Amino acid sequence: MSSHVPIIAEAGVNHNGSLERALELIGVAAEAGADVIKFQTFSADAIATKVAPKADYQKRETGAVQGQYEMLKALELDEAAHRALLERCAEKNIEFLSTPFDLASLRLLTEGLKLERLKIGSGELTNAPLLLAAARTGRAIILSTGMARLDEIRETLGVLAFGYSARGTPRPGDFETAFESDAGQAVLREKVTLLHCTSAYPTPDDEVNLKAIGALAQTFGLPTGFSDHSVGIEIPIASVAAGASMIEKHFTLDRNLPGPDHKASIEPEELAALVKGVRRVSAALGDGVKAPRALEKGTADVARKSLVAARAIAAGEVFTEENLTVKRPGTGLSPSRFWSLLGQPAPRAFAADDLIEM
Repeated sequence: MSSHVPIIAEAGVNHNGSLERALELIGVAAEAGADVIKFQTFSADAIATKVAPKADYQKRETGAVQGQYEMLKALELDEAAHRALLERCAEKNIEFLSTPFDLASLRLLTEGLKLERLKIGSGELTNAPLLLAAARTGRAIILSTGMARLDEIRETLGVLAFGYSARGTPRPGDFETAFESDAGQAVLREKVTLLHCTSAYPTPDDEVNLKAIGALAQTFGLPTGFSDHSVGIEIPIASVAAGASMIEKHFTLDRNLPGPDHKASIEPEELAALVKGVRRVSAALGDGVKAPRALEKGTADVARKSLVAARAIAAGEVFTEENLTVKRPGTGLSPSRFWSLLGQPAPRAFAADDLIEM
């Protein structure tokens, strides 16, 4: 099993609608060693009504006067900007990824930019029409599960299983049938990665629930990663030990910039430290087999002990608790043989501190 845990540097809308800033974010992510940089692709007209309210955290960071539609409109990037971002990612050798929020954006990413996989955000987990269309592109999908119950995730996976394997208008029961089928399960294992997350910005430590990573993996039998919204880098690094197969983390050029997500993001130096920490922890996970490592052999010879003569022992003299003792090095008979030797004759003479050989 590979120890490499892919890291998605979530730029999101932290470009504040500026292509120049978005291009700079790509350079930062690549320099930090992230595998992927992710943006968001949407049309404000397609995803929000003019009266849609902001989330509480968005009001906190951007004010309550402007509505969600106006906020989103200022954060859009057009097709030309997307193509420029894709080109810069190729130059920097980092994967370009984006989350579509509407059908036109999905088509841009798959038909226009030819992306090989998609990220579906937690807010779209119940958006069955978008999910079905995404699966019908045949692309691999990374699915965030914030705010979701297990039954909702199961329903979503049923939509994806049907979309990957069937055509036509779905009828009642088709999604469940697709999920339960062997073919449906096989295509989900091939195409879908789940991400556990808590949709709060930032997420308090006691609401992160890293143990849910293992629960999701066990319940659905799919690769399961972690999309982190906590403060700092310690928790996403720890998620690797909790079984995360992928990590996503928001980052920004400057947490003091205006915008909805900057305050809950890490800055360039922290992103580099996150990547380094994840690489160390993922390398340290090993294969799970408890057995001596090859590099421990020299330590065992020095640190363990052997049966030795406590005093001079004549050939044929019976071994006793008085003439045997345990000392370093560990290159002789194991001390666990102590009692089996008692009462046996010495095969030869031993000087004090000689390793006992039988």
